[in-house]
Amino acid sequence: MTKSRIFYTGRYKKIEKAIVKLLNAQPDFLSARTAASPRAVGDAIQTVLSENFQLLLGDLSVEYSAQFARRAMADLAFSDPAGFYYIVDVKTHRLETHFNMPNLTSVERLARFYEDDNNYFVVLMVNYSITETRAKVSQAHFIPIEFLAWDCLTIGALGWGQIQIANANVIKVNESYSRKKWMLELCDVLLEFYPKEIGKINERMDYFKRIKQQWQKKSET
Repeated sequence: MTKSRIFYTGRYKKIEKAIVKLLNAQPDFLSARTAASPRAVGDAIQTVLSENFQLLLGDLSVEYSAQFARRAMADLAFSDPAGFYYIVDVKTHRLETHFNMPNLTSVERLARFYEDDNNYFVVLMVNYSITETRAKVSQAHFIPIEFLAWDCLTIGALGWGQIQIANANVIKVNESYSRKKWMLELCDVLLEFYPKEIGKINERMDYFKRIKQQWQKKSET
């Protein structure tokens, strides 16, 4: 199978450096109020990226879009000349925070998206620090989700399950990792995760059976 020349030739590392350079070259775009809000800073960084990312990609992009609903899988998307399609999920992490556990995507949505080998779900993680109203970007990760080691991922109990970064301060990248291996590992993780959730649901059902019995014994007030 032909693979993306962005991620399997090292081009993504140049893109990561270009992202850091682009963001640090921006005029100050924060106020005292927005600088104190990680969500507001994240939205501002995403806006800068949306407006400039196509130029940053250059000849790697033949179609580009940054118009997506907030709950969509993608914040940005593009196709390359070889016909690969990339959806990009932008995440930001303020280094002064001790713990951050961002959601990436639903396991079910990812499994469906990866039915097509030409699709790539890409995580764009921007690490930054704040000095007064200035955001200083120290690092950017621009990688397909399968380059993220399961050591730094976890599953959150929402819907079919949400893939999450366990701690944004600890990102472990396996360069050029096999998608097949990663997806098989995902299946193993879920086949261990779901029985635990069934156990939790049974405990909750037992709890509310007892609550129901208690209320059935009460007289009307």
